[in-house]
Amino acid sequence: MNHAFTTSVQHLQTERLTLREYRREDFDVFADHLMNSESSVHLGSSDRQMAWRIFSSHAGLWLIHGAGWWAIENRQTGQLVGNVGAFFREESTEMEMGWNTYRPFWGQGIANEAAAAVLNYAFETRREPKVRALIASANKSSLRVAERLGMTYETETELYGKVIGSYTLERER
Repeated sequence: MNHAFTTSVQHLQTERLTLREYRREDFDVFADHLMNSESSVHLGSSDRQMAWRIFSSHAGLWLIHGAGWWAIENRQTGQLVGNVGAFFREESTEMEMGWNTYRPFWGQGIANEAAAAVLNYAFETRREPKVRALIASANKSSLRVAERLGMTYETETELYGKVIGSYTLERER
């Protein structure tokens, strides 16, 4: 029996990166990232079972909304270096972005490069009027990414029982 099932996930490319669909073989690196207390400090650490639920959920968002998460792959080496998303929460009509760089690749500008490509996709391909990112005030590296993207603080909100900042950017008309 062939267990392969695919949905259309548009590949995006930057100078150094390919943003592509999640694949089963990506899971171990993804799970290691979420199970490491240092790399998941702003995400909330997970065990392997919860990591699988998150991984599957990220992939499944493409079926529900035609938007979701991409695996970030180094174009030269093919190595998985993180993930980036443009997705909708359950009752939201506003697209949200998120990004994670795996620990060995921190400080290389990967999140900036991948998030910029996804922001362009959200505005130019999907024609989204506004995009937001939810970022904890202690997550200085993600705040720098949001700032480089041109996002600005809009309001305080709550996510999973924690107070968090909502940063937004509107598409130029």
